[in-house]
Amino acid sequence: MTAADPISEHVALADWRRRVHAMYAALRADDRPGPMRDFRGLAYWRHTDELVLHAPLEPDREAPAIGVPRSGAGLGIPFQRIGWVSFSVGGIACRLSVFWLNEYAGGIFIPFRDATSGSASYGGGRYLWDSAKGADLGSTDDGELVLDFNYAYHPSCVFDPRWSCPLAPRENWLEVAIEGGERLDRVTGEVAA
Repeated sequence: MTAADPISEHVALADWRRRVHAMYAALRADDRPGPMRDFRGLAYWRHTDELVLHAPLEPDREAPAIGVPRSGAGLGIPFQRIGWVSFSVGGIACRLSVFWLNEYAGGIFIPFRDATSGSASYGGGRYLWDSAKGADLGSTDDGELVLDFNYAYHPSCVFDPRWSCPLAPRENWLEVAIEGGERLDRVTGEVAA
């Protein structure tokens, strides 16, 4: 099989998802403070404890389904807002919609844009939670979601335009700069290799 073979591409994507799920499972089990502190594989801001937050899920049972914008052509991706999380960063109150993926594998999904989007990070936003891929750090014993912006990451369309990724809808645009998680290379504006 060649690299352009669709079967090979599907197997590679399945393997990537498995590895991401395993990585987050290991992070959830790791009790060391800031285990990504010394990771150098991608461009990441330095780990900061101030971006490790916990917030209760505030249910929104009456929310209509919406089409979340995507990076490629086509209609919005169907999501259902299931609630909100409220928190503060640097003393600034913030609120993000928490979505349920109606397609693709189900699961909680929290995309966001912030004041770094379009310069130091991808303009379409980053992902904080994507439980369909196992990319979440779980919840606390009292039911709060763990919101660790140190693990925010770019969607796959940043690395290859053939992927059509969900982008952060307007309601998840934050005014504050979240200088945590994956970033673009500061010198070139490109994704760091």
